Amino acid sequence: MENIVGIFKQKGNADSAMEEMRAAGFAPDKLILLTPDTSSDTLRRTPSEDAEQPGMGMAIGGVAGGAAGLAAGALISNFLLPGVGPILAVGLGSGIFGVGGVVAGGAVGNFLEESLTRGVPKDEIFLYEDALRQGRTVVIAFADDEERIERGRSIMERAGAESLDAARHSWWIGLRDAEAAEYDPNRKSFGAAEQTYRSGFEAALRPDCRGKSLDETRAVLRDRYADVCDQEAFRRGYERGRLYYAQSNRHSLRGDSR
Repeated sequence: MENIVGIFKQKGNADSAMEEMRAAGFAPDKLILLTPDTSSDTLRRTPSEDAEQPGMGMAIGGVAGGAAGLAAGALISNFLLPGVGPILAVGLGSGIFGVGGVVAGGAVGNFLEESLTRGVPKDEIFLYEDALRQGRTVVIAFADDEERIERGRSIMERAGAESLDAARHSWWIGLRDAEAAEYDPNRKSFGAAEQTYRSGFEAALRPDCRGKSLDETRAVLRDRYADVCDQEAFRRGYERGRLYYAQSNRHSLRGDSR
């Protein structure tokens, strides 16, 4: 199954894209909308038994049965994503929630870590989080055929979506000067090492590497970054990525802005 991702500055544009893709034949349970939840009235909030379970996103609210407007017939959940904050998720399907909108064990708590990664590469997850942290809305669509994927991509582009590639580029541009200065205050050697350093930085943000040392993730890194994981630039990038993730979490928990 293939997927496409669009990042929207305006939630209304994301809603329009979702509606148009449904009309184009995307199944409701193959469309996911993630948006920062800034309204205390969005959902009925009740404590979750899984709130203390380790994972990327801990459930902090109950599931609202049914939904109005765009989300009619879809399921909605509210959960907390460390480093980002409260997130509203629409259109997750029975694979996440089980029959009748009942939370299936720890599925909501591990939503991004376990559920999205069935169809989305783990090294993309941090880009969704960064977009949500900036107050943007993320739409993810899945389909089995290339024709429908291309149709969905066109719909997102017309609705004003930023592509994942563009988001990745913008994210790194925002960090690059500081990382170049950290690597080499004279900024003379960073150019040659940048790609390897960046690979290490991004590796530290993978769900299966977060909060772990290089030694703890060696098997993962050797599988994914075999050609560079032993290089000094990669190791230094990895350590900076770990620090970036830790700082992002602390800022979110305090309610600070980036």
